[in-house]
Amino acid sequence: MSGILDRFSLDGQVAVVTGAGRGIGAACAVAFAEAGADVLISSRTESQLEQVAERIRAAGRRAVVVPANLDDLDAVAGLAQTAYDELGRLDTVVNNVGGTIPNAFLDTSTDYLAEAFHFNVMTAHALSVAAVPLMLRSPDGQQSIVNIGSMMGRASGRGYLAYGTAKAALAHWARLAARDLAPRIRVNAIAVGSVMTSALEFVAGVPEMMEQLETKTPLGRVGEAEDIAAAALYLSSRAGQYVTGKVIEVDGGIQEPNLDLNLPDLTP
Repeated sequence: MSGILDRFSLDGQVAVVTGAGRGIGAACAVAFAEAGADVLISSRTESQLEQVAERIRAAGRRAVVVPANLDDLDAVAGLAQTAYDELGRLDTVVNNVGGTIPNAFLDTSTDYLAEAFHFNVMTAHALSVAAVPLMLRSPDGQQSIVNIGSMMGRASGRGYLAYGTAKAALAHWARLAARDLAPRIRVNAIAVGSVMTSALEFVAGVPEMMEQLETKTPLGRVGEAEDIAAAALYLSSRAGQYVTGKVIEVDGGIQEPNLDLNLPDLTP
């Protein structure tokens, strides 16, 4: 008789994780390997990817390292076929690459907004469209796409117009794609709060900013990459087999941005 923990197993499966050189992507890749999956990992920096690959192999799984500029739609789409060719199947895609630097409203040009949409949404779409035909070849019906989004896709905060708009689009993409791909492939997203990754390195050395992040978070701390990896594993495994078209909020309970960027009011 199988127990509840068996539902979290990814034994024999294959995952692609983008932006996997560090932070949330790296944590997802290692978590999936520890759950039994072989993993293709990709980001710009090969040295970082090799460090993650060592952890995947230490868990007894295969790792395929693909350094690439994932802002290039052809490059990101090509990861799906590479995973299938090198690892023999494809079951899960974690669209983690993304991000946009906050900016004042009048400094947010249409080009800047388009770049945010491209990097956060178009990349996820390109990889997913390439992956789906390959995922359909797997016979067990456990295939899954997980988008790593942000709580800024549902909250409002000064300076986050481009980033929040792109992440809102990524979340709704997951809802819409889930209907298109049901019942064969599940599609979900994770709305991430403040997690101590490279994006928050500038805050780590400023006690006043760290205190603001922590005190404005109901759970009283900044998140860890493994908090997000655990949610991604749930959504990608049989544990989450009755979940699709949803955005799981893993944000410490925040309802609004917990870091004030101190952008001034507009003046005539």
